[in-house]
Amino acid sequence: MSETITAAPGIETAAAGVRQMSMQQALNRALDEILAENPKSVIFGEDCGRLGGVFRITDGLQAKHGEARVFDTPLAESGILGMSVGLAMAGFHPIPEVQFDGFAYPAINQIVCQIARMNYRSRGTLPMPITLRVPSFGGIRAPEHHGESLEALFAHVPGLKVVSPSTPHDAYHLLKYAASRPDPVIFMEPKSRYWQKGPVDVTNPLPGTAAHDGDADNSGSLTGARVAREGRHLTLVAWGAMVSRCLQVAELAAEDGIDVEVLDLRWLKPIDAEALATSVGKTRRAVVVHEAPLTSGLGAEVAQLITQSCFATLKAPVERVTGFDVPYPSGDLEDEYIPNIDRILFGIQRVLEYRRG
Repeated sequence: MSETITAAPGIETAAAGVRQMSMQQALNRALDEILAENPKSVIFGEDCGRLGGVFRITDGLQAKHGEARVFDTPLAESGILGMSVGLAMAGFHPIPEVQFDGFAYPAINQIVCQIARMNYRSRGTLPMPITLRVPSFGGIRAPEHHGESLEALFAHVPGLKVVSPSTPHDAYHLLKYAASRPDPVIFMEPKSRYWQKGPVDVTNPLPGTAAHDGDADNSGSLTGARVAREGRHLTLVAWGAMVSRCLQVAELAAEDGIDVEVLDLRWLKPIDAEALATSVGKTRRAVVVHEAPLTSGLGAEVAQLITQSCFATLKAPVERVTGFDVPYPSGDLEDEYIPNIDRILFGIQRVLEYRRG
């Protein structure tokens, strides 16, 4: 018999621990549980305390857990991340928030020179169990510096791990997993998906399988990629908000008899190379989709990993559908910049029609 669940207002319930909630609600619940389970965890950032954050991700947490555990900071990202280093050195598990992705630039020195290197510099005596939450990417028509795509910058830095969920279920479980790690994790939240609702199985991170941490190369674990849609003719590789868009594209392509597989990369550092090889080894064609500019974007690394493992069986070069090599624009130009359905469909068409000369 299914257990009876008493949910918070606004969250629908279902059997066996499955609940319908938005990504915002899933992240809020995960942070609430992290604070309850780990007395050394602390949450802080601009407006994270009394207001509950610009996107209300930390809503109600200060009232429940106290001002010593959830608190506001001055408008100084370098100070927020510098304080995170000191707290981690003192044995705490900081979960700082950068209010918008573009606000992370002033803290690059602290992220790259201190957070990423301290464990290496101290020969393991000073681990940095910091989970940096970064509302990321575009799609909300915000002003300049309120929509960026910084994954390639962070993924290039040794010592950092980078993850971006695409569903409420993954947001809940990946945040809890990231906060349990001894390493610094950049947690890139697709802010355009905060209000997306979906089922979240709070009792099992891997529905249909036994819950486990898994290994870095295990595509069925929390540390691997996720097949969001099975397909035969081509693989779309994406992360964050672009996963939902690629699923829309796959449905439209199916109307023309094209069976598209969608691979949600999830972890951008380390990348699940085995999942890429498995998916593209089956479909023999691949298109990588991301919001960041084309040149030196993470899609280039993904394309190289695919080529390295599938070179002998690829039927076409790996295609990339990305943002343009310009600064991320303000809201009125987002629709022209972010890969849309038509651009992705054209990318699929180019790959399917490729013929060796």
